[in-house]
Amino acid sequence: MIPTITFHGAAGTVTGSCTLIRHDGGALLIDCGLFQGPKTVKELNYRDFPFDPREPAALVLTHAHIDHSGLVPKLCRQGFKGRIHCTGGTRDLLTFMLPDSGFIQESEVQHLNHRNRQRGRAEVQPIYTRKDAEACLDQLEPGEYGVWIDVMPGVRIRFWDAGHLLGSASVEVKVAGDGGEQTLLFSGDLGPGDKPFHGLPEGPSGVDWVFCESTYGGTLRPPMDNEERRRQLGEEVAAALKAGGVLLIPVFAVERTQELLYDLARLMDDGALPRTDIFLDSPLAVNVTEVFRQHLPDINHAAVADPFDRPYFHPITAVENSKRLNRLGGGAIIMAASGMCDAGRIRHHLKNHLWQRNATVLFVGYQAPGTLGRILTQGTSHVRIHGEEVEVHARIRTLDSYSGHADQAALLAWLAARGPIRNGIALMHGETTPRQALADALATRGLSVPVHQPELDETIVLRPGHAERKPADQPRLATVPEQDWHNIYAATILDLAETLRHADSDAQRLALLDRIAALLKPQAPIPAPPANP
Repeated sequence: MIPTITFHGAAGTVTGSCTLIRHDGGALLIDCGLFQGPKTVKELNYRDFPFDPREPAALVLTHAHIDHSGLVPKLCRQGFKGRIHCTGGTRDLLTFMLPDSGFIQESEVQHLNHRNRQRGRAEVQPIYTRKDAEACLDQLEPGEYGVWIDVMPGVRIRFWDAGHLLGSASVEVKVAGDGGEQTLLFSGDLGPGDKPFHGLPEGPSGVDWVFCESTYGGTLRPPMDNEERRRQLGEEVAAALKAGGVLLIPVFAVERTQELLYDLARLMDDGALPRTDIFLDSPLAVNVTEVFRQHLPDINHAAVADPFDRPYFHPITAVENSKRLNRLGGGAIIMAASGMCDAGRIRHHLKNHLWQRNATVLFVGYQAPGTLGRILTQGTSHVRIHGEEVEVHARIRTLDSYSGHADQAALLAWLAARGPIRNGIALMHGETTPRQALADALATRGLSVPVHQPELDETIVLRPGHAERKPADQPRLATVPEQDWHNIYAATILDLAETLRHADSDAQRLALLDRIAALLKPQAPIPAPPANP
């Protein structure tokens, strides 16, 4: 048969990476990630897989980030029995990350079911549990960069350093089929180069098809090196400390946390910043930092002796110690997960500090649509956290120089180095606007191969010389919303509360509520059009 590629995630979205290759020898899955962002998108995590989980003979993971690996426990629980191929660094990270993700699923559902019981609604089950996550770890099969691995009949793979994360890889796939063997290259997430723990992303040249990420496909950043990045961080931290309140940094537990600790240590060691207490309030980030410490001989290009060992770094794991941080009045840095403020301890700290005018929240990574992080960076005046309304008076700052993703220029350079690309490029892992921007930029370079922008659950038949596109018969998501009704509902409730609070009198408040009640009364059904005579 002619190999086919079906995009079951990260097609029109950044998250939910999951791509199924079908060929003569069976099926191979590349990534199996969690959807993140608006609730309409996250709801896909609770549905059945759009394929039989027992079908793939093997799974290959590009890296450990949850939007690439976070549905693996569900896949295994529902019948996948094959090996999970990844690099050694990815294996070491997933040992902590997947059980932590399972714990988060259980905790969030526990809180949701408590509210559901109060409202008389049916209870829900977690996507998977910590026990499910621990059970799948035995299926991890670590491999090395640059070494060919036979993963199933008719398919072999090779990992290339993607420069994005400890253990991250682009995956070169040789797949047999009608017309001979074809070479497919899945970029995974590509790093920008010149980071404390990574150089430029690598990859082979002369491939048939490239499946490339486009997260920042419309962004052109100014040239950035480690010194400039550190200088910018120092300016933001100094300003936050001068404001007198606590500095909150929502962090991604893997890589971003360790980069920040590295640079903060350098700034304080050099006297550019005063030595300030830094509380790392995330059990996962604490464990992952230990993994990084073990891998320092391989990744610490700057050769700074143990950058994670400083007397002013305070790892926080116990819940009671996390709660004690609420007593901090200022002059301290709290780094807490999650990076998009979707879950975890950062939400408690935001509820405690967002209303304080001398507090600062510094975002240092991508914020998916619909997440609390995206809403805050867009300048909202109030939010709801744990069902409570919180006014936003804190300084909201964003520092994009710590992005773990290549920008448009770096993506174009990486793609150019993969040439000649013989048959085509598919752009994945991107929202509509940046993905189109990257496609437009590629068009100006006079490529002789087509550039595809696959939609969710679409299939491409990899015919030699061209691709035949087959849209999904029943796509799980017709469009990917920037904002869905859940967000609009929450914003409406907040706006109503604000309007009622600032009304001149109770009479005005009652009049407004009467108007709303009238709008909510059941309406007569819209009559059907008359039948044709």
